[in-house]
Amino acid sequence: MTLPADCNSMAELRAEIDRLDAQLVQMLVRRAAFIDRAAELKPAENLPARIDTRVAEVIDNVRGMAADHGLDPALAEDVWRTLIEWSIAREERLLSR
Repeated sequence: MTLPADCNSMAELRAEIDRLDAQLVQMLVRRAAFIDRAAELKPAENLPARIDTRVAEVIDNVRGMAADHGLDPALAEDVWRTLIEWSIAREERLLSR
């Protein structure tokens, strides 16, 4: 794993950021597949797309992980709230079929 200090030029640094971005996109694709599966499973358990206690749990978990790793918890929360709202909207579309 390349560390930021290992980069000796902006070109190297940008290449590493691009690699990280590609990994993040792949992870988001995988997460979306789990959201799709949730939309398949929720009807059998009579669960809605939005479960406020689960949203709060995810936000608390992410804020804690961010703080533990030196990332601003507010930034993590902002990113995850966007991701959660997108996920809920996706589930709602799938559940309405």
